[in-house]
Amino acid sequence: MTLSPAMSAWNELHPLVVHFPIALLLVAPLFVLMGALWPRRTGLYFLGCALILISVGTLAIFVSLSTGEASSKAIVQTPALASLIGQHEDLAETTAWVFLSLTAIFSAMFYGLVLVQKKGESPLARSLPLIYLVLYVAGAVLLVQTAHRGGQLVHEFGVHAEVSGQASSPASLQ
Repeated sequence: MTLSPAMSAWNELHPLVVHFPIALLLVAPLFVLMGALWPRRTGLYFLGCALILISVGTLAIFVSLSTGEASSKAIVQTPALASLIGQHEDLAETTAWVFLSLTAIFSAMFYGLVLVQKKGESPLARSLPLIYLVLYVAGAVLLVQTAHRGGQLVHEFGVHAEVSGQASSPASLQ
């Protein structure tokens, strides 16, 4: 299923798309931290940037899930490889739902802080983002585990997207 000669098929896009959520979601906590440490309006700007990064990163996870699912169907799988891919898919799905929850929590927190900040400086402006970061660490650990499993599939087992619809067949697991 090639979209056009210049564009890859959906299953071939997974290696390109998968790095966006990883980068965005691992950079976002820095903006949350800066938002907690900077005073008032400047802090809110950093938190707003974090919200954008987290939202776009979470959306990118779902795009990565879709391309990854298509990619796994295009791979010739042995039973051992199918098990490893299944583990990666399970981790990816869990990661997606965790970050969807984290995005919803952060959105509510951000808009609540915007309303509270209009009334003046609040201790919540510093403590809530820091408490949120504790939750976020769990999501980040899950994200890194998912990425590591995908890296293992590529670098240790030779799984990769093939151009022109040819199925990948890793030699190490046949």
